[in-house]
Amino acid sequence: MTDLFSNAGTLLAIPVPDADLSYMASMNLPAPPETLLRELVDQIPWRAEDITVWGKKYRQPRLMAWYGDRGRSYTYSGIRLEPLPWTALLASIRQHVEDAADEEFNSVLLNYYRDHNDSMGMHSDDEPELGPRPAIASVSLGNERTFVLKHRTRKDLKRVRLPLQSGSLLLMKGDMQRHWKHGIDKERRPCGPRINLTFRRILPGGGDR
Repeated sequence: MTDLFSNAGTLLAIPVPDADLSYMASMNLPAPPETLLRELVDQIPWRAEDITVWGKKYRQPRLMAWYGDRGRSYTYSGIRLEPLPWTALLASIRQHVEDAADEEFNSVLLNYYRDHNDSMGMHSDDEPELGPRPAIASVSLGNERTFVLKHRTRKDLKRVRLPLQSGSLLLMKGDMQRHWKHGIDKERRPCGPRINLTFRRILPGGGDR
């Protein structure tokens, strides 16, 4: 596992049952991760959203934004997101991600974790507009946070915890969303900001409900 978190420029498979998961500790980006973090914090029109879980509304404990090709809307937890047009910076990051992941993406969900109190609840990215076996490429910028995985049905499998370094790429493919939930817990100790960009491919007409 040590080699997994020290490799640079190569996607290495993470041995997790019922999942196609790989990780690149340091990917090629258009600028240093710290520079990209500052620029995105300043440039993105961050939004706080209320989500609906089991019929109740909650304020998301983070800020977010949705960018993509025209018509690539995205709906989850009662929120329908209409894409903002690609900025030059996001388009450049997308190209680097597509080269590293050998995949094509037409949208990106950005999550801004301002400090240790921000988090992401356990969930699967299994919305219909993503298709049955989506490829999702996750880029981390800023403070290292722990990515937690929990199998949806197998109680014999322990939770998997992966520290996501700044400038890293995590690629989720295959049946992972069908078998696993994932999230980002709050931190017990204060920490700095982190931005996570999850590049996706929305299917044509997939956002129409």
